[in-house]
Amino acid sequence: MSVRRLHPEQPESFAFTEENAAYVQKVIARYPEGRQASAVIPALMVAQSQEGWISLPAIEVVAKLLDMPDIRVLEVATFYTQFQLSPVGRKAHIQVCGTTPCRLRGADDIIAICKNRLAAHPFELSTDGEFSWEEVECAGACVNAPMVTVGKDTYEDLTVETFNALIDGLVAGNPPTPGPQTERFFSAPQSGGAALTESALYDGSVIGKYRAFDREELTPPPAPAAAAPASPAVVPAPAADAKPAAEKPIPKVVEAQGQADSDKVPDQHKPALIEAARDGKPDDLKLIVGVGSKLEELLHKLGVYHFDQIAGWNEMNLKWVDQHLGSFRGRALRDKWIEQSGKLASGWRPPIHGGGQGGGNPV
Repeated sequence: MSVRRLHPEQPESFAFTEENAAYVQKVIARYPEGRQASAVIPALMVAQSQEGWISLPAIEVVAKLLDMPDIRVLEVATFYTQFQLSPVGRKAHIQVCGTTPCRLRGADDIIAICKNRLAAHPFELSTDGEFSWEEVECAGACVNAPMVTVGKDTYEDLTVETFNALIDGLVAGNPPTPGPQTERFFSAPQSGGAALTESALYDGSVIGKYRAFDREELTPPPAPAAAAPASPAVVPAPAADAKPAAEKPIPKVVEAQGQADSDKVPDQHKPALIEAARDGKPDDLKLIVGVGSKLEELLHKLGVYHFDQIAGWNEMNLKWVDQHLGSFRGRALRDKWIEQSGKLASGWRPPIHGGGQGGGNPV
């Protein structure tokens, strides 16, 4: 790695174009008053996209714009290798990852090609001024080593042949598609999957089946309703007068499994259920933590479509529903559905970011 210092030859001035200045102002407006310094990285990126590199006048303009000392902006520009501190090739500046995984898989050959075809030294322009290169620290694609970064694109799983082809494509203005330059799918194993290939691990069919905490025996999943044989010994047939004829029956797929009669919540605690969603528009029950598409389907079969239904339950209502969730028993109590649904019924929605609520559940 080379020492990151400003280029000895600097332009006399720098100014954002009218369009870029307007964009930077929009970025600054994202932050509270007094926190404009948070926009320093995007402001520098705009300056670099405009000029191709970061000059001292550009640093001074950004510092003044964000009310920062010049040295603070200089610290940011010299810390991140995404910022170029000297003029770079007009067509491409190639950043070669030179850390251990890439070195072990051929980065030395990639650097040798850069020296032979582009310029003898890092940050040195090619004779036509079209290309330059440098060695950088880990670029975050170790599985796909060796790799290079060109602008916003990465080219991975390189060989001598494919890297030469990349340079040829850049010269012609028609570079190859970014990503692995082999048949590999992103960062998947080159030979294809060799472990965790059983689809049941991902389709949700075994979730909740292994309950070591109470030594419950594993029972086979229920057969589809159309093919399910009558089995009075497992699912007692209800008496003829046990429920009104018009009441929606509990589907077999969500009946309580292996629950002792003494533990069952009697039907007197059954909450109000409905035949269909109001106006044909059910709430997105997957917003409830612990509820995925399969569990949402079970709730619909029970007659639960809306947050305010759940929010209006008492503890015994919740226990009654929970005992009819089959292999998903325990979720309604554990994840406090009543409290969650009360917030969701009032209009609250979880923030949108990685991890999130509900949507990340595989069930």
